[in-house]
This record gives sequence, C-alpha cells and structure tokens, in this order.
Amino acid sequence: MMESFNRFGLMINGKVVRTPIALAPMAGIVDAGYVLARAPHIGAAFIGGYATDDRTMEAARTIAAAGDRREFLYDDPVTELTTQIQKMKDSDVVLGLNLRGSSPASFKAIAESLGDTVVYEIDAHCRQIPMIEAGCGEYYLHNLKELTAVIRALKSVDVTVSVKIRAGVAADDRRLAKKLWSAGADILHIDLMDFGSAKLRQIRNSCPLMLIANNSINSFDVMKEMFSHGADLVSLGRNSDIRTLAGLDAAITRYTDDQGWYNSPKQLCRGGDVRALTFCCMPVKDCPLIPTLKRIGISREDFLKIKTDAVKGTLLEGGQHTCFGSLVWCCKTSSPCMFRDMTMQQEGLTSKEYMRLKRDLSDAIMDCVFHDMPHDDAG
Repeated sequence: MMESFNRFGLMINGKVVRTPIALAPMAGIVDAGYVLARAPHIGAAFIGGYATDDRTMEAARTIAAAGDRREFLYDDPVTELTTQIQKMKDSDVVLGLNLRGSSPASFKAIAESLGDTVVYEIDAHCRQIPMIEAGCGEYYLHNLKELTAVIRALKSVDVTVSVKIRAGVAADDRRLAKKLWSAGADILHIDLMDFGSAKLRQIRNSCPLMLIANNSINSFDVMKEMFSHGADLVSLGRNSDIRTLAGLDAAITRYTDDQGWYNSPKQLCRGGDVRALTFCCMPVKDCPLIPTLKRIGISREDFLKIKTDAVKGTLLEGGQHTCFGSLVWCCKTSSPCMFRDMTMQQEGLTSKEYMRLKRDLSDAIMDCVFHDMPHDDAG
C-alpha cells in the first residue's frame, strides 16, 4: 500500500486509500458483497444507507412497501452492520457506513457498538418523503442545528465522520461546509446534482475537509474536472459497473505516474480553487490573485512569507533565472515557460517531482488559509 500512498498521498481513518475512487451508497444495493465484487478498482466504499433506529427502520419499510425502491430491512441494525463489517475484514478497501438516524443518540449508539474501524457517514442526502418525515436525510440540511449535533455526538466517541449531502438543498452550501467543519466533520461527500465543478470549487474554497465529488462521474475527463476543482476523491453510484471503475482507476493511475499530482488544481487565473495559490507568481500585477488574497484575509506580505518559508531547503527555493528569482513563483507544468523548464533541467528536477513539490506547497498554504476554524453557533 505504500506505493499507493506515494502515488496519491491519501489516507482515511488511518488507512491508505489505494485509488481516489469510491463507491457511493445506494439503499438496498450497496452492501459488502457489492463492494467486494468491485474491490480491485476502488479505494473506499460507503455501504448503505442503513436505518439505525425505529423511526428510520419504519420509514425504510414504508419505502420498500411502495415497490419502487429497494431498502435494507432487518430487525437489529447492530447485528446487520456487524455482519457487513465482518465480510469486509480481509479487504483493503476503506469502509464507510452510510447511516440514517433521527437523533444524535441513535448514531452514537451505533458507533459505540461497532467501534472506530469504519467511517460513519451521516445520510443528509435522502429525499424520500418517509425518511424526511422521520427526521433524517434532507431534513438535516434544513435543520443544521440538529445535523451538527449528530456530528458532535459521533465525534464524542472519537470516530471518523463523513456527511453525505445534496448540493443546492441547504440555503448556502458554503456556509453549510463551514458549519460541518466547525462541528468536527472529517469528510464531505457531495452529490453535485447539476451544479458541477463550479459548486465544488465554492465548497473547496470554504473549508479544508476531505471532499468526495459524486454524480454522473463516468469518464476520465469528468473525473479530472472534479479533481481540478477541489475533489480529493470521486464516488460512483449508478455508473459503478466494473468496466467503468477499472477504466477510471487505470486512467488516474497513468495520469498520476506521469504528472505527479493527481488532483492538481487549475491555475487561479483559469478558474482554479484556493489550492492554486501554489502556482501563483508574486502579487505585483492586476490579476485574480489580489482579490483572492483579500477574500481569504491574507496580506501580500504574508503571502510572500508563507510561500518562501514553505519551500526553504527544497528545490523550489532556487531558480534565479526564473521571472521572480525562484521556482516557488512558477506556474503549472501545463503552461509553457522556457525559464521554468530551463531551471528545472539545471536542477535535475523532473516535471513529476516539480508537481509533487507544488502539492506539498499547496498543503502548507491550505494550512495557513484554514488555520482558524469558524465559530460553530450550531444554528
């Protein structure tokens, strides 16, 4: 698994993620057996959704009885989920449980029973009326105080927490992302609906959470678009046939082995997210950098210091013949630049190594941008 970590640098719940491709939950469909059949081509999977209390189990029965949707039905959620976890014990796929619950206590009870070997994903996504009336699914996106209470309840037992949402349901997805971060969530799993990468970029610019982009990701071009606007992983639901998964896995592996940074952002001047500050030159001209720094509350002087301090002792520190005297101010390898390329050649620095150093620099910049967690007013 070290090869996978060196390639993608991804870990969830203390485990290396083999590839940045996940399975999204589909009630009545995605269980351990479904995952294991696709395991060679994925890095993580969220099984479920699974009801966790009387209200949500009754809602599941109501949905199933209507005949148009499948559901997981059982008498005891702990027994069922224990069985699913046991089936996955020999797999290197990082496992998440997508759970439907009507109270913080129901989520906490499940986590206390099952332990910290899995990720607990709060289903704030389901839009089936019986589930909403039971107080879960999209209900939470209109009642953020209750959603943040569920997050805090899960974090009180020291487990990794994901939240599955549907974009465009909450009044403001950027505010929602900040609240989930403040409450303690670790992962935000986003069904982007028809909003696409623009919505993803908004959320990436609002929080440092691990982001999983979901919905209609069935080609390498679409996947790469999501990665270039802030996604750490992509997840597939209806398109998660083995052929599609295998193709995406092979494509992103080839791309990363060639380019070095699998989810490198577009440059800021081309619509990139805040991570693209790693590719920006000095703030000396009228360009998107200046308003971006103002929006995130970083002065020009601090920006200079953040970048130069972060590359001290690395090959990005040198480069006196580049435009600004250091590779730290140089752009993405996809942009032609004879001065950058000449300097890299002199330093013995390959394009792949350069991009990985830029990824490290981006991580340092993100730590500074999101150093202060927003106040959680739980409202």
